[in-house]
Amino acid sequence: MTVYGYFLASEEFGPAELLAQAKAAEEAGFDALAISDHFHPWGDEQGQSPFVWSVIGALSQVCSLPVTTFVTCPTVRLHPALNAQAAATSAVLTNGRFRFGLGTGEALNEHVLGDPWPAADQRFEMLEEAVDVMRKLFTGRQTTHRGRHYTVENARIYTVPDEPPPLYVSAFGPQAAALAGRIADGFVTMTPDADLVRQFRDAGGAGKPVLGGLKVCWGGDRDQAVKTAHRLWANLLLPGELGQVLPMPQHFEQATELVTEDMVRSGMTCGDDLDEHVRSVRAYEEAGFDEVYVGQIGSEQQGFFDFYGGEVLPRLRGSA
Repeated sequence: MTVYGYFLASEEFGPAELLAQAKAAEEAGFDALAISDHFHPWGDEQGQSPFVWSVIGALSQVCSLPVTTFVTCPTVRLHPALNAQAAATSAVLTNGRFRFGLGTGEALNEHVLGDPWPAADQRFEMLEEAVDVMRKLFTGRQTTHRGRHYTVENARIYTVPDEPPPLYVSAFGPQAAALAGRIADGFVTMTPDADLVRQFRDAGGAGKPVLGGLKVCWGGDRDQAVKTAHRLWANLLLPGELGQVLPMPQHFEQATELVTEDMVRSGMTCGDDLDEHVRSVRAYEEAGFDEVYVGQIGSEQQGFFDFYGGEVLPRLRGSA
């Protein structure tokens, strides 16, 4: 049975808003939560970027839904040992309901300490080593590691959950999907791409969960919803590897000048058409996804939760 979750956008909402959305998602009947992990938003219009580990700690106290990061880069901005400690504490706070989504990151978030932004093949290598380091630390045993990219000296995480948090790896292309199949407990990707899911499963991911997420803009006025989605999330329609290499929100704002409202109208789900919202989620199920997370763009949050709780989720579950 497909898990239907709510996608908390750390780039667009502050901590108090994210906590309110999490509670509303649970009340509306969503099964789980995903939350983005950013240092910067994609653009100044989005305007937020709270520290994800503080928010996850607070989430553990206001709702009982599982939480997955979509996704954390554990290789540059924070050392894998610190990421492992944060993930272990989150798993304890959530009583084992935390899943650690990982990726190779974006220059937007990872350049802030002045380190060089590695080439893609090096980022894959760093992620694989980081996963190895974190798995060792999740045992709760003293760990020393001297690898190509990371050193850990006599480190032990004392606060560990009964079971280590599962590590889900994000991918947008075949090389990353193959890496995820080989080293991860699950797979995260943001488009309903059946070929990418197949590549993950063929590389060792058979039987492992596949998670995906999408942004929608619910609203009674479709034209206004399109304008809101265009103003806040036009970056979702940028092609190629721009999302990985542009270093500043201002650069994304410059790039999204090429994204028109018509592109948003045809490329994103906006408005209040029930069939359109259901089709958007079903596309992920049909591509082989086990969990689908939907995030609402803009301020019409309660209307979205009423719509999904009352109409979309029942239709998806076959009860309406």
